[in-house]
Amino acid sequence: MIKTEKLSRYALNACIVVILVIFGLFFGVGYDNPQGDYNAPQFTEVLMYLMYVMTVVTALLAVWSAIKSVKDSMGGNGENLSGVPGSKVSLFSIIIMLVSLAVGFFPNMNETEFVTASGAVTSATMVTITDMFIISIYIMLAVAALAVVINMSGIIKKSGIK
Repeated sequence: MIKTEKLSRYALNACIVVILVIFGLFFGVGYDNPQGDYNAPQFTEVLMYLMYVMTVVTALLAVWSAIKSVKDSMGGNGENLSGVPGSKVSLFSIIIMLVSLAVGFFPNMNETEFVTASGAVTSATMVTITDMFIISIYIMLAVAALAVVINMSGIIKKSGIK
């Protein structure tokens, strides 16, 4: 059976090769393809599909990693040598992420289409999803800043001393 390190190295090398080939095609083949006043490279769609695939794979791996970390730490007390309760931190992080996404999504459900001055229309769904992610980022940044302030103040360490 192939070791995890070898498999990871092969996957990384394959991703690098695919990315380099697609970027080479994008910039090297058909880059001087004028369409009106603009330039329309021939491999734009291929590059866009590569970005979509990489985003989806990254999201799936992040979800799998979060589920695996919570599942692996469920059996014991979830503490490592440093005394940090890993299962509680992982579970709390996932809950904050899901709550922040919901807080960003539900208020913007009835968003209307966005029409620019040039007449381009952005779908209402994409406007809602964009708002959801922006609001989620703000919430998670605020929670992270609050966690840093609480950690630096020593409140938790003082309450844990017996």
